[in-house]
Amino acid sequence: MAKIMTLRLDDERAAMLELVARADDRSLTDTVRDAIDLHIEERRKDKAFKERLRQRHGTERTLYERLAR
Repeated sequence: MAKIMTLRLDDERAAMLELVARADDRSLTDTVRDAIDLHIEERRKDKAFKERLRQRHGTERTLYERLAR
């Protein structure tokens, strides 16, 4: 199931995004999805990010366990 999200961009950024999409002959939605996919892939390669993710996961797991008692 797809999740609908709202994205607010300033005028210049929105115009640049539209130009990129048109130049690539793609929809805005597909262009944004591609950018998000690239961003996620870059984050997955970042060791510091992965460590922060592990720490947060540990903290949240502890909170979920407390809540479930």
